[in-house]
Amino acid sequence: MKLLPEQIAAVTRSKLVVRGESCYPERATIDSGESTRGDLFFGLRGDRVDGGEFAAAAIENGAWGVVVRPEHAEGLPAAWTFVTEDPLAGLQALARGWRRTLGSRVVGITGSVGKTSVKDIARALLPGEVHANRENLNTEIGLPLSVLEAPEGTKTLVLEMAMRGPGQIAQLASIAEPEYAVITNVGPVHVELLGSVDAIAAAKAEVLQALPRTGVAIVPVDTGPLEPHLEKAPSLLRFGSGGDVQVVESRVADGVTDTLIETPNGRQYFHFPFTEAHNLENALAAVAAGVALGAPLAEMADRVANIGFSRFRGERLEMGDGIVLVNDCYNANPVSMRAALNHLASIGDGRRIAVLGEMAELGSDGPAYHREIGERARAAEVGLLVGVGEPAREYGPDELVGTPEEAAELLAAQLEPGDTVLVKGSRSAGLEAVAETLGELFDG
Repeated sequence: MKLLPEQIAAVTRSKLVVRGESCYPERATIDSGESTRGDLFFGLRGDRVDGGEFAAAAIENGAWGVVVRPEHAEGLPAAWTFVTEDPLAGLQALARGWRRTLGSRVVGITGSVGKTSVKDIARALLPGEVHANRENLNTEIGLPLSVLEAPEGTKTLVLEMAMRGPGQIAQLASIAEPEYAVITNVGPVHVELLGSVDAIAAAKAEVLQALPRTGVAIVPVDTGPLEPHLEKAPSLLRFGSGGDVQVVESRVADGVTDTLIETPNGRQYFHFPFTEAHNLENALAAVAAGVALGAPLAEMADRVANIGFSRFRGERLEMGDGIVLVNDCYNANPVSMRAALNHLASIGDGRRIAVLGEMAELGSDGPAYHREIGERARAAEVGLLVGVGEPAREYGPDELVGTPEEAAELLAAQLEPGDTVLVKGSRSAGLEAVAETLGELFDG
């Protein structure tokens, strides 16, 4: 970050009380244990721990400077020290300032499902220097950290925006100031927190109000409850069948989806390195974002080999004897669960197995959604349905176990050559342990 200490103080509305040595920090961090030479440490106050208490440890680990509340500024080792009543607000303001300094184009991505995959695909396809969130740095803390990681010369920022309640997307948009907004879809995700799908649509639509007059909203053809909010968008680009960006031809073979995509700028063949139908829809959203930014179609098509998905999102693991495990355990809701089961039904020649954990935050309709997914699993010809945790009882599983480790042990005892296994559940279910434990059992 080529920002002088005086600029940092001004932007974060903090007081510079101790001067350090070098002119610029390297990056921002909130973890004193991970702080290294050149870091600017923000002491954020959490529900249980006040990060300001670890400012000294951050400096001892080499931090360039710290941003802390007044009570944590006394007696620190020598380093640039900034004092403010609200370090989180300072972090967010600094990210906004760096975004403006970069002058990058900004694509904000939100939606009930698919936003991380759209981000991953867009990061690969868009030309020039592109910077995107790492992992799940997509919250009021993670997004500003992501922006502050962007190096000089970044042409495009692709920023995933998480939402758990009203006002959060508006807050993230005020930091990122997107000129392009992708809303992947709206579904029953976080219903427990917002009360209804209509309320979810309204919360997602907050990003539209942040767009400038020249901005573009990229949305699916079928927007459902989002449709009434689209009048807030300065202009629209729709993706999907019958939309501005749509698939004309598609063929799946040898792990590749060969696709002819039609756009307002012409047609282009893409050879996507995946076979999932839902990822083709995600790719359409990413291509549509590229069209909005004016990226040449041929150049995007040349970059498909760069596509790589974040961990736990449809990872394909070869377990030996032709056994394949699809590790899709980062999150789960009715929309993504249906898509994963549809994909399971389309792959493998042997038995299909689904290991399903809870779909969280679905409110009072949660049991009904679980029962519907159980029925969908049977329609997908799942030969063995394993539920993990008490809420998974509603799937009507063949086997119900209490923990991911027990699910792995059950699989190890029952897997047969040629089986294909889907592992999916909400993050809180911790189903990544299924693959980890199963791998250890197989290695043993």
